[in-house]
Amino acid sequence: MNTKDIEARIKKLPDDLIPEVMDYIDFLMTRHRNKRNGRKKFTFDWEGGLSHLKDDYSSVELQHKVSEWR
Repeated sequence: MNTKDIEARIKKLPDDLIPEVMDYIDFLMTRHRNKRNGRKKFTFDWEGGLSHLKDDYSSVELQHKVSEWR
């Protein structure tokens, strides 16, 4: 498949689907750029990072502390 084939298919689409195609193209380009730059997916390796504070603070108190630390 080449760009002429893609262009011919896009021309057959109803006008209201063109924005969806553009969004998908943008998504593919971003995904490709991220892979090329070696970006990793988000991980939850930070989970439990404040567990040592659980006996000293409630979850609400920790939320307030986080606001202070920012």
